[in-house]
Amino acid sequence: MIKGIGWINQNKYGCQKQKWEKKYSDLKFLYSQLQPAIFKYPVANFLRFDPVSRLAVISIALALADAKIAYAQGKKQKISILGSNVNGALEANSAYFDDYISNGRTMGRGNLFIYTLPSSFLAEAAIHFGFTGSLIYLGFLKNTRQESLNYALSMLKNGPVKTLLLVNADSKTAACQLLRK
Repeated sequence: MIKGIGWINQNKYGCQKQKWEKKYSDLKFLYSQLQPAIFKYPVANFLRFDPVSRLAVISIALALADAKIAYAQGKKQKISILGSNVNGALEANSAYFDDYISNGRTMGRGNLFIYTLPSSFLAEAAIHFGFTGSLIYLGFLKNTRQESLNYALSMLKNGPVKTLLLVNADSKTAACQLLRK
């Protein structure tokens, strides 16, 4: 059922099925190093993404590579995404509010506002990779990974979903499992 797993933390990243991991020191540099082997074409506005979106998109690309699922610019794929984390968009909301206050309470930057929804990191990934399946964000107070896995398995067993990416991401780590019926 698990076809691929990609993960990234503060200093390492890897693919589980292919059994490799590598160290990195800078996320921006890592992203550029993953082209074109992992990222087949540049992610629009990657450097503007919030940390959760950056890590999630990298973990998804790694999971796709681990599962040997190709993607291409303009190619649509019926893949669903289920994402979860403990804090929702709390960090993005704090960053936006701090920016709003520092700008005299008149406006905050729009590119910070984009990430104030907890599903934003999933939407960024779906846009880049061309996913057309369901996009669902679930928030859990505890057992986030286990609860989201249970929900994902239920979606695969009881619904029309055939391929699903299960993404758990925060501002420091991300893990993505590619699940298939």
